[in-house]
Amino acid sequence: MNIICATLNAKYIHTNIAIRYLKAYAQPEFDITLAEYTIKDPIINIVTDLIQKKPQVIGFSCYIWNIEETIKVITLIKKINPSITIVVGGPEVTYDYIDWMDRVKEFDYLVIGEGEQTFKQLLTELNTNKAIENVAGIVYRKGDTVKVNPQMNKLDLKELPSPHRFPEDISHLSKRVTYIETSRGCPFSCQFCLSSIEVGVRYFDREKVKEDIRYLMANGAKTIKFVDRTFNISRSYAMEMFQFLIDEHLPGTVFQFEITADIMRPEVIEFLNQNAPAGLFRFEIGVQSTNDYTNELVMRKQNFEKLKRTVTMVKDGGKIDQHLDLIAGLPEENYSSFKKTFNDVFAMRPEELQLGFLKMLRGTGLRLRAEDHDYIYMDHSPYEILGNNVLPFSDIIRIKQVEDVLEKYWNDHRMNATIEYLVTRTFSTPFDFFQDFGAYWEEQGWSRIGHQLEDLFKRLYEFLKERNTEDLPIIEGLMKYDYLAGKKQKPRKPWWTLDKDKVQRSEMYKELMASGILPEQLKIPEKELYKHTVIEEVSFDLDNYLTNSVVEWSPSIVVVYFHPSLDQAFVYSYKKSQIKPA
Repeated sequence: MNIICATLNAKYIHTNIAIRYLKAYAQPEFDITLAEYTIKDPIINIVTDLIQKKPQVIGFSCYIWNIEETIKVITLIKKINPSITIVVGGPEVTYDYIDWMDRVKEFDYLVIGEGEQTFKQLLTELNTNKAIENVAGIVYRKGDTVKVNPQMNKLDLKELPSPHRFPEDISHLSKRVTYIETSRGCPFSCQFCLSSIEVGVRYFDREKVKEDIRYLMANGAKTIKFVDRTFNISRSYAMEMFQFLIDEHLPGTVFQFEITADIMRPEVIEFLNQNAPAGLFRFEIGVQSTNDYTNELVMRKQNFEKLKRTVTMVKDGGKIDQHLDLIAGLPEENYSSFKKTFNDVFAMRPEELQLGFLKMLRGTGLRLRAEDHDYIYMDHSPYEILGNNVLPFSDIIRIKQVEDVLEKYWNDHRMNATIEYLVTRTFSTPFDFFQDFGAYWEEQGWSRIGHQLEDLFKRLYEFLKERNTEDLPIIEGLMKYDYLAGKKQKPRKPWWTLDKDKVQRSEMYKELMASGILPEQLKIPEKELYKHTVIEEVSFDLDNYLTNSVVEWSPSIVVVYFHPSLDQAFVYSYKKSQIKPA
C-alpha cells in the first residue's frame, strides 16, 4: 500500500513527532511517507500535493490548532477520490469520538489515544483480510452504525523505535524545532488539561534518548524541545539528563523543558546556576493562577511561594530564560482576581509572560462540568471561553487588550528600561499600565494594522503624552536610550524629532572631545565620531538612574557608539556639568 502520514503544523518551524512515531513503528512491514504542511497553506495546495502522491491510505494527526483546516483537506480529498482511506488520530479526536464520526462522514477510521500499535494493526488488516473488529483502539463504521473497539494496554515505551532517524529529516534539523519525549503522562490532575486524563507517568529508555540527542545534535539540530508534561517530576532523572546535556551539548544548541517550579529543589537550581552554560536551557513554567480557591477547584496543587523561590533563584543565576504562562477564565477567577495573579507573576520579571485564555478541551473535567460555573465557549476549536459566572465577555475583552501590548512591549524586550520605569513609578501596578495602554491601543485602531519598531515607540509616547504623564521627560529619555541601545547599526532616522541641527550637534561633539572624558575607543577623528555615533541630551542623569535607580534632575549627554565591526552599540552617558565649552 501507498501510505501517507500527514499533519498541518501551526508554523513551518514546528515538526510533528507523532507521525514520525507511526512511521518508525510501522517499519519494516510498511513504508510510510511523511507529509507536513502548515495551517496557513492554501487548502487546495495541500490537497493537490497529497493527491499527486497517489496514496491509498492517509493518516492525519489532529490537534486543537489544525482540526478545522484538516477537515477541509479531508473533505476535498474524498470529493476527488472517495477510494482513499482516511484515518484520523491525535488528542483532538481521541475524545467525543462518536460525535466526530457523526459530524465528519469522510472519516473512515479514528484511532483512540496512543496510536503506534493501533495504526500498524489497522494497516495490517486493511492490507489483508480487513478484519477491522480485531483492531483495538479504533472507531469505525459498519453500515450505518459507528463501532468502537476498546483500547489495548499501554505500550512499553522502552520498546518503541526512535522517531528521529529518518534521512529525509536531516536537512531540516537546523531550521526547525525538534521535539523529543522522555516520558508520557502527568502526575497531576489539572482539570483544564488533557494530560490529567492519563493516569501515571511512563518513561522511555534513557540511554536510547541520549543516543537520539547525540544523533540530532550531530546532524545540526539547534532547538530541541522536550514535550514531557513535567520534566522534573523525578529529581534524579532530571539531574541525570541535565548533566548529560551540559557535558555533551554542541555550541548553539538550546534545550527547552516544561518545568513544575514548586517541586524543584534549591540544590538542583544551584547545580544549574553553577554548571549550565548561559543560554543552553530554557524553562517553560505554567503558573496559570495564584488564586488558591481557583487552583483547588481545578485540582491543581501549587505552592506559589516555592514557585517564586525557584523562578527567583533561576533568574538570579542569569543562565536560563524562563517563560511563564497564565490562563484567564479559570473557575471563580474574576477580573480583579486575575489582575492580582498577573501582578503576582509579573513581579518576578520573567523573560516572557504568556497570557492565554481558557480553552474547554474535549475530554477534560472542566468541560464536562462547564455548567457548574455557567461557562459559555466556542463550539469549534479552539473552544475558547466567552464568559462564565464571574468573568463576563466584556472583561475578557479588557484582558485581551492587556495580552496585545504585553507581547509587543514586554516579551519582545524592545524597551526594558522604559517599561520598568512605567510599571514601578508611573502606574499603580504593572497590570494597570498594560490595561490602560492596551485599551488606548485598541481605541486608536492599532490592533488592526501593522507596525515597525519606530511605530511602537511613537505610539507609546503618544499614549503617555495624551495621558498628561508628569514624568514624561524622564520616560522620553529612557525611550531614546532603549531605542538606541537596542540597535545593532546606527539608525538613519530615529523615532523622535531631533531638536538640534547639524551645527549644534557638531558643537556638542567638540565640547565632548575637548573635555577629555570620552573613552579610548571614541578618541577618534570628529568625522569618524560623527559617522558612527548618535548624540542626544536627556533631562536627567541617565547613568545614575541605570546604575542606582535614582532620578537626578541633572541634564546629561548620551553618546551611543555603533562599532563598525562588532555589530553592537556602546552607550556612554555624561553629566552636562562635566563637559567644558569648546
